[in-house]
Amino acid sequence: MAKVNWKPGTMIYPLPAVLVTCGETPEEYNLITIAWTGTISSDPPMCYISVRPSRHSYEIIKRTGEYVINLTTEELARATDWCGVKSGAKVNKWKEMGLTPAPATIVKAPILAEAPISIECKVKQIIELGTHHMFISEVVNVIADDRYIDPETGAFSLKKANPLIYSHGHYFKMGDPIGKFGWSVEKKKKK
Repeated sequence: MAKVNWKPGTMIYPLPAVLVTCGETPEEYNLITIAWTGTISSDPPMCYISVRPSRHSYEIIKRTGEYVINLTTEELARATDWCGVKSGAKVNKWKEMGLTPAPATIVKAPILAEAPISIECKVKQIIELGTHHMFISEVVNVIADDRYIDPETGAFSLKKANPLIYSHGHYFKMGDPIGKFGWSVEKKKKK
C-alpha cells in the first residue's frame, strides 16, 4: 500500500456539526454553524469553538463572553447548513429557519429549543490562530431534552437523537455502534 503526501490541512474528521447560539437580547440573538469544536478537559469541563473574525457572531461572542453549543440532528440538517452560509447581519436566521430561542439557565445567550443537548459556555480565553480564533470556554451547564433520556438509567441516548456529523464538506448521520469505551480489554462474563 502506497502513501501520498498532501499539503498540510484540516483532515481530522468526522466532527459534530453544531449550531452555536449567542447574544444577550432577542434583538441580537444569532445562530452560527460550527464544526471546529470539541472537548478540551473533563475536570473542569472545558470546550472550544473556532470562529472566523469576519463572522457576524464573532463580535457578539467576543463582547458577551458567552455562547451555547447546541448539538444538531438529522431533522436540523437543512437549518444547520443554511445557518452556516447566511449571515445574521443580513437575515434573521431564527425566523427564516423556523427555529426557537429559549432561555438558558446560566448564560444570557439563548439555547436552541429544537436541540437535543445545549451546552452553556463562558469564554475563558481567546487565541488568535490564523483564519480562526479559538474561544476556550468553561462549560457552566448542560441542558438535555428529556425525550432522549432513559427513565431507568438516566443515560442520554445520542443514537435516538440522530446527531448530525460533518466530514470534509459533507453531512452524515451517525452509524451503528461497533463497541464502547474499553470493550477491547473487557473481561468476558462467566456463565
